[in-house]
Amino acid sequence: MSFDQPLPKSLSPSRLADFQACPRRYQYASVERIPQPASYATAKGRFVHYIFEQLFLLEAGARTIEQAREYIEPAIEAILTEDVRVDIGMDDAMLAKLVIETEGIIAKYFVMEDPILVASEGVELRLGVTIEGTPLFGILDRLDRNADGSLTIVDYKTGGLPNRNYDSQTFANAELYAALCAAKLGEQPTKIRLLYVAQGETIERSVTDVVVRARSQAAANAWGRINSYYDDGEFPATPSVNTCRFCSFKTECKSSGVPVPSR
Repeated sequence: MSFDQPLPKSLSPSRLADFQACPRRYQYASVERIPQPASYATAKGRFVHYIFEQLFLLEAGARTIEQAREYIEPAIEAILTEDVRVDIGMDDAMLAKLVIETEGIIAKYFVMEDPILVASEGVELRLGVTIEGTPLFGILDRLDRNADGSLTIVDYKTGGLPNRNYDSQTFANAELYAALCAAKLGEQPTKIRLLYVAQGETIERSVTDVVVRARSQAAANAWGRINSYYDDGEFPATPSVNTCRFCSFKTECKSSGVPVPSR
């Protein structure tokens, strides 16, 4: 077969993760662009990210907990569109739950760090650059300037804490962001800080040249395979229990004969 849709012009860390998990998932999401319905978890993530983005667009001295709470109502208007509400079946009870959970996240965040003291170099920073022939694009939640002059990538997480036995996977996206920073800004961040704001926990990792080169090479290898599969007209499916569990495209795979695990 051949695709009617063009191949995406760039590869993001999240789409790279899709491809590495299952090439067919990348085909459905990025080539055929089949809409993926929102879930409560994804809506909550975007809701909280919106609040922190607005907070860090303010001058440092204005970043108070009271001001953060003021952004809850604008977030309802900006994030909870009619389509999102339909997708997640939102009613008054669910909205009340989201607001309560968000207020709890804001309270926990202000214990984790004082945003007044944060020197931010960029919020929702969009970076596009070609590395090793691979067009990469990413959006950083935050890029901070440390007291010693170095940079730290900060990423907000609204889910549960990860298994620390899989740190390589946990930090994979952010380590590719580090490669983007090095190539686009001419300066490589020295640390990655993941703020698990729903849990009130922070996980940090130092950035090394070896890992940044490895992430760049992995992205380049994936981009070559993506182009090859696109030219062939099909991306292979690699079903497994873990891969398929939270995938939005199980129906499409089953209809094409892919043996999707039942559990």
